[in-house]
Amino acid sequence: MELPWLGEHCSERSCKQLDFLPLKCDACGEVFCKDHIRYDDHKCSSAYKKNVQVPVCPLCQTPIPVQKGEIPDIVVGAHIDKDCKYNPAQQKQKIFTNKCLKPGCKRKEMMKVVCEQCGGNFCIKHRHPLDHDCRGSSQPISKA
Repeated sequence: MELPWLGEHCSERSCKQLDFLPLKCDACGEVFCKDHIRYDDHKCSSAYKKNVQVPVCPLCQTPIPVQKGEIPDIVVGAHIDKDCKYNPAQQKQKIFTNKCLKPGCKRKEMMKVVCEQCGGNFCIKHRHPLDHDCRGSSQPISKA
């Protein structure tokens, strides 16, 4: 070897490759080759110091702010214990709440379907004035 002082060996135990352009991890400070420089590739124990992802509470789906140097799992756990606004009853809320006003019809719709003439709320099947025997307008209703 002509220049044995050049380069460094990768700090990853399974690699130890001599790299002439080694890269230093900005979290843990160790030297790695190009294949092991990512935090996940060398299982960096200090990655949480540099990782700027914002964790989301798995219960209330709220982003949890994490300061540099804090471990996200601990911060999310503290949020769940203290500030979490998760309501299990909210998960079971009914979506179809708009009941049709046509006598005998028991259908419900997700959104209100209001008749322009009488102002009543009806299902898709009875939304037209002729389908629900509308009496809101004095004008004669034709089938045309």
